[in-house]
Amino acid sequence: MKNKVTGIGGIFFKTPNPEKMKAWYAKNLGLITNEYGSVFEFRKADKPNEKAYLNWSPMSKDSTYFDPSEKEFMINYRVENIEELVKELKKDGITVLDEIEEYEYGKFVHILDPDHNKIELWEPVDESFTELYEGKTTK
Repeated sequence: MKNKVTGIGGIFFKTPNPEKMKAWYAKNLGLITNEYGSVFEFRKADKPNEKAYLNWSPMSKDSTYFDPSEKEFMINYRVENIEELVKELKKDGITVLDEIEEYEYGKFVHILDPDHNKIELWEPVDESFTELYEGKTTK
Protein backbone atom coordinates (compact mmCIF):
# COMPACT_ATOMS: atom_id res chain seq x y z
CA MET A 1 0.00 0.00 0.00
CA LYS A 2 1.51 3.29 -1.12
CA ASN A 3 -0.59 5.56 1.12
CA LYS A 4 -0.33 4.51 4.72
CA VAL A 5 0.01 5.34 8.36
CA THR A 6 3.64 5.75 9.38
CA GLY A 7 3.15 6.17 13.14
CA ILE A 8 1.24 7.87 15.91
CA GLY A 9 1.21 11.64 15.59
CA GLY A 10 -0.78 12.55 18.65
CA ILE A 11 -2.90 11.46 21.56
CA PHE A 12 -5.65 13.83 22.62
CA PHE A 13 -7.98 13.30 25.57
CA LYS A 14 -10.56 15.22 27.54
CA THR A 15 -10.07 16.08 31.19
CA PRO A 16 -11.83 18.41 33.65
CA ASN A 17 -8.63 20.38 34.23
CA PRO A 18 -6.02 20.30 31.43
CA GLU A 19 -3.59 22.60 33.29
CA LYS A 20 -3.66 20.41 36.40
CA MET A 21 -3.15 17.32 34.24
CA LYS A 22 -0.13 18.85 32.45
CA ALA A 23 1.38 19.90 35.80
CA TRP A 24 0.88 16.41 37.26
CA TYR A 25 2.58 14.74 34.29
CA ALA A 26 5.42 17.26 34.33
CA LYS A 27 6.05 16.82 38.06
CA ASN A 28 5.55 13.07 38.35
CA LEU A 29 6.58 11.70 34.96
CA GLY A 30 8.97 14.37 33.70
CA LEU A 31 7.05 15.55 30.65
CA ILE A 32 8.20 18.89 29.26
CA THR A 33 4.92 20.71 28.75
CA ASN A 34 3.73 23.68 26.74
CA GLU A 35 0.39 25.39 26.20
CA TYR A 36 -0.95 22.37 24.25
CA GLY A 37 0.49 19.49 26.28
CA SER A 38 3.83 17.92 25.43
CA VAL A 39 5.78 17.31 22.23
CA PHE A 40 7.58 13.96 22.19
CA GLU A 41 10.68 13.83 20.01
CA PHE A 42 11.87 10.59 18.43
CA ARG A 43 13.91 9.35 15.47
CA LYS A 44 12.46 7.81 12.33
CA ALA A 45 13.18 4.08 12.10
CA ASP A 46 14.06 4.21 8.39
CA LYS A 47 15.89 7.55 8.63
CA PRO A 48 17.52 7.69 12.09
CA ASN A 49 19.19 11.03 11.38
CA GLU A 50 15.77 12.70 11.09
CA LYS A 51 13.67 13.84 14.03
CA ALA A 52 9.93 13.24 14.25
CA TYR A 53 7.28 14.31 16.76
CA LEU A 54 4.18 13.16 18.60
CA ASN A 55 1.80 15.50 20.42
CA TRP A 56 0.25 14.58 23.78
CA SER A 57 -2.62 16.94 24.56
CA PRO A 58 -5.05 17.01 27.48
CA MET A 59 -8.06 19.04 26.38
CA SER A 60 -11.02 20.59 28.18
CA LYS A 61 -13.88 18.18 28.89
CA ASP A 62 -16.06 20.74 27.05
CA SER A 63 -13.95 20.66 23.88
CA THR A 64 -15.89 20.11 20.68
CA TYR A 65 -12.73 19.23 18.74
CA PHE A 66 -13.61 15.50 18.78
CA ASP A 67 -17.14 16.07 17.39
CA PRO A 68 -19.05 14.33 15.92
CA SER A 69 -17.51 11.52 17.98
CA GLU A 70 -18.78 11.33 21.55
CA LYS A 71 -15.58 9.67 22.76
CA GLU A 72 -13.24 11.19 25.33
CA PHE A 73 -10.16 10.74 23.14
CA MET A 74 -8.84 11.14 19.63
CA ILE A 75 -5.76 9.62 18.01
CA ASN A 76 -3.72 11.40 15.36
CA TYR A 77 -1.91 9.16 12.87
CA ARG A 78 1.13 10.27 10.89
CA VAL A 79 0.54 9.51 7.20
CA GLU A 80 2.22 9.99 3.88
CA ASN A 81 0.58 11.15 0.64
CA ILE A 82 -2.51 12.52 2.40
CA GLU A 83 -4.19 13.68 -0.83
CA GLU A 84 -3.99 10.22 -2.39
CA LEU A 85 -4.97 8.58 0.88
CA VAL A 86 -8.13 10.71 1.11
CA LYS A 87 -9.04 9.78 -2.46
CA GLU A 88 -8.69 6.08 -1.58
CA LEU A 89 -10.68 6.48 1.63
CA LYS A 90 -13.54 8.27 -0.16
CA LYS A 91 -13.52 5.63 -2.90
CA ASP A 92 -13.84 2.96 -0.20
CA GLY A 93 -16.81 4.74 1.42
CA ILE A 94 -14.96 6.01 4.51
CA THR A 95 -16.51 9.11 6.09
CA VAL A 96 -14.15 12.04 5.53
CA LEU A 97 -15.33 14.85 7.80
CA ASP A 98 -13.57 17.84 6.28
CA GLU A 99 -11.23 19.09 3.58
CA ILE A 100 -7.47 18.79 3.93
CA GLU A 101 -6.09 21.81 5.79
CA GLU A 102 -2.47 22.87 5.41
CA TYR A 103 -0.27 24.59 7.99
CA GLU A 104 3.48 25.16 8.25
CA TYR A 105 3.74 21.95 10.33
CA GLY A 106 1.74 19.74 7.96
CA LYS A 107 -1.55 18.76 6.36
CA PHE A 108 -4.57 17.48 8.31
CA VAL A 109 -7.89 15.80 7.66
CA HIS A 110 -10.40 13.98 9.88
CA ILE A 111 -12.22 10.70 9.30
CA LEU A 112 -14.50 8.36 11.28
CA ASP A 113 -13.70 4.71 11.97
CA PRO A 114 -16.42 2.01 12.22
CA ASP A 115 -16.92 2.73 15.96
CA HIS A 116 -17.50 6.44 15.23
CA ASN A 117 -14.10 7.46 16.65
CA LYS A 118 -12.86 10.66 15.08
CA ILE A 119 -9.37 10.06 13.67
CA GLU A 120 -6.99 12.85 12.73
CA LEU A 121 -4.64 12.14 9.83
CA TRP A 122 -1.49 14.26 9.65
CA GLU A 123 1.13 14.49 6.93
CA PRO A 124 3.80 16.18 9.04
CA VAL A 125 6.47 18.71 8.25
CA ASP A 126 8.76 17.71 11.12
CA GLU A 127 11.33 20.41 10.35
CA SER A 128 8.90 23.09 11.52
CA PHE A 129 8.54 21.32 14.90
CA THR A 130 12.32 21.24 15.19
CA GLU A 131 12.38 25.02 14.72
CA LEU A 132 9.48 25.63 17.14
CA TYR A 133 10.40 23.21 19.93
CA GLU A 134 14.17 22.67 19.78
CA GLY A 135 15.24 21.91 23.36
CA LYS A 136 11.61 21.96 24.59
CA THR A 137 10.55 18.37 23.88
CA THR A 138 10.03 15.24 25.92
CA LYS A 139 12.58 12.59 24.94
